[in-house]
Amino acid sequence: MRLITYTLGTGAPRFGAVAGDRVVDVAALAAAHGADVPPDLLSVVQAGPDAWDRLRTLLASASPSDAAHALADVGLRAPLRPGKVVGIGLNYVEHVEESSRSLDTAKELPDRPVLFGKPATAVTGHGQPILHNGDLTRQLDWECELAVVIGRTAFRVAEEDAWDHIFGYSIMNDISARDQRRSGQWFFSKGQDSYCPFGPAVVTTDEIADPLDLDVSLRVNGETKQKSNTRHMLFRIPRLIADITSGMTLEPGDVISTGSPSGVGAGMVPPQFLWPGDLVEATVEGIGTLANPVVDAR
Repeated sequence: MRLITYTLGTGAPRFGAVAGDRVVDVAALAAAHGADVPPDLLSVVQAGPDAWDRLRTLLASASPSDAAHALADVGLRAPLRPGKVVGIGLNYVEHVEESSRSLDTAKELPDRPVLFGKPATAVTGHGQPILHNGDLTRQLDWECELAVVIGRTAFRVAEEDAWDHIFGYSIMNDISARDQRRSGQWFFSKGQDSYCPFGPAVVTTDEIADPLDLDVSLRVNGETKQKSNTRHMLFRIPRLIADITSGMTLEPGDVISTGSPSGVGAGMVPPQFLWPGDLVEATVEGIGTLANPVVDAR
């Protein structure tokens, strides 16, 4: 399933499923078929596997015209609002090297995942603006990352059991104001409003054959800045889940942003950063492209 949150015109956000170039309105379809399906994606994730199966069965029974809109006619929003976003730093070897040059991080590869958080208020959706406040930053940077959406409550999960706790995958652009790092802490640098573009859809695990072999790339104004593959992660997804849940509960709807490959703006010579008027597009194979304009927020 390829699941989204969308709007039509100025209407309220709706829960949808993408089928080709169409969007099926889940609530309308459920009402037409007398089906019991939660009204939004977060509620579906939190309701557990029985609800996932009901939704899958409902969508399989739909004809192309049932409660459907053209995908081109809808506006996309963040698929859901996570309870928490756990970011992973320095999770690609080449990014470790470029960060040591440009961001004063350690040259040595980390021996355990580097974790940080983003607040839910930072989350924004496909097509929504990234806010550039020139009074706060002159170094607004990008990072294309595979996002893992947790489907089952996870605490002290062993690596071999980690896959069972995943609902699906999406894309996250880990926006950072590099000049707002404070005494080595990244929270304000990475947690400002709009600094967590997320989407355009959540793709369930059954549709991603191997999340550890997906091409990832990012473009700014059509120019490729990042190009890699998730197989180059230093710490792979099961290790991330096991490490995080060694002391922190992951709940359904929480998101892990699995780290950025090299090619960030701060690592370029000379450095390159985002400015109002730019368009940044993050792409992950099998999921799609998350595109966001940069606007002046002063």
